[in-house]
Amino acid sequence: MSTKKNAAYNVAYRLFSVLLPLVTAPYLSRTVGTYGVGLYSKAWSISYIFCLIGMLGLNDYGVRTIAQVRDDRRELDRTFSEIWQMQLLVAGITLIFWFGYVFLIAGEEKVLALHLTMMSVSCLCSFDWCLMGLDIFKPIALRNTFVKTAAAVCVFIFVKKENDLWIYAFVWSLATLLGNLSCATTLKGKVSYHRVPMKDSLKHLGPCAVLFISVMAVNIYRTMDKVMVSAIAGVDQNGLYENAEKIIYCLSGFILAIGTVMMPKIANLQKKGETEKIARNIDRSMDLVICMVSAMAFGVAAVADKFAPLFYGDDFRYSGTLMAPLGFTLIMIGFANVIRTQVVLPQKRDTIFVKSVCCGAAVNLIANALLIPSMKSMGAVVGTLLAEMTVPVVQFILLRKELPYKTYISYVGVYAVIGGVMLVCVRLVGRLLPEESWLNLGIMTFAGIAVYGALCLVYWKVCHKGITRIRH
Repeated sequence: MSTKKNAAYNVAYRLFSVLLPLVTAPYLSRTVGTYGVGLYSKAWSISYIFCLIGMLGLNDYGVRTIAQVRDDRRELDRTFSEIWQMQLLVAGITLIFWFGYVFLIAGEEKVLALHLTMMSVSCLCSFDWCLMGLDIFKPIALRNTFVKTAAAVCVFIFVKKENDLWIYAFVWSLATLLGNLSCATTLKGKVSYHRVPMKDSLKHLGPCAVLFISVMAVNIYRTMDKVMVSAIAGVDQNGLYENAEKIIYCLSGFILAIGTVMMPKIANLQKKGETEKIARNIDRSMDLVICMVSAMAFGVAAVADKFAPLFYGDDFRYSGTLMAPLGFTLIMIGFANVIRTQVVLPQKRDTIFVKSVCCGAAVNLIANALLIPSMKSMGAVVGTLLAEMTVPVVQFILLRKELPYKTYISYVGVYAVIGGVMLVCVRLVGRLLPEESWLNLGIMTFAGIAVYGALCLVYWKVCHKGITRIRH
């Protein structure tokens, strides 16, 4: 399947994975309030950390490894069997520890944690890494879309009061498991499992563990911040932060989708030694991603204060204040993601990835510990900004002699100027429409799209760039 079609399917998959919970978020916020949202966020964050441990970096290592052997069926079957056996071992042990946490350690979130158990169970049968490595994205998108749409419908039917929060946890946990099981059936005829010696499976443990360190480091500052806000500033503050971050996470799905599609493509090209084609794809990807994330970042900053109370309810007005600066992490995430998925991981230079995200995690933990006590949830926002900025800076230090960073940074500068002009124009339109309503927000959004789109067309015309395309 072409890169363009894979990107479209993966964007749909990522978008639905985040959008459907987001569709239920206004309803949930009004039903359970800031405390309920914060409590669920805490339980889900801890559950997600266990899921990361269960998958042990396979979402990167598995995709890359399968992509490199997919043209040899015998080698593909053997590699798949080795990796899955390792996955069963690690995920099974992690599941045991999860039950230990639920019954021996969990506090006020214990009931929610118990109903999130199927998230850990789903790690035993998660084969997205194999499907993506084989360049098969359509079944992932379509089947997960169906399952998660059904889950969203169930939320509206069964979650009616604050005490129904456990139902919300159970529904989304079950949807994760059913989504993985439905995608597993797609592997039939494309890859076969044959029992292999455990020592052959364990040889993948080391490389996976290296990537796992980086995955955990990333999620220290994308998940642990919620745990820290809950512990230091209170569950209510975490509820405000959770709903602000939820929008940013939704938008980042576009970035992650492009990176997920391009990594197996670049890994395959890397094995064939097509360096010129790799360089062209990286440049086009960077141009496209920076254009997208700049529009998102400045757009969020322009409308966040009006969007949050309309979307979540007036109790979550402060989420808009948090959302505005948090949106600028999208630029840093986008820049770092292109380098990670199209340079570092395809070349098996995992230590660069590990160093960059570990530095980011360290910065985040220190900043959170210093700022959350006094600034509460805004302290977590500042910590996240500093962490996300650290990752591409460390990448630059390690790769500055190998990549055309001047070109990449020029893309950031150009689209940031265009985004800044858009922000000013949208805020001016907002002053003319002081009343908070969906109509006025729609007018502001349309104005922003028109200004940003027009200025981009002028830039592309002047520079003879055309709209960036990633070739098949």
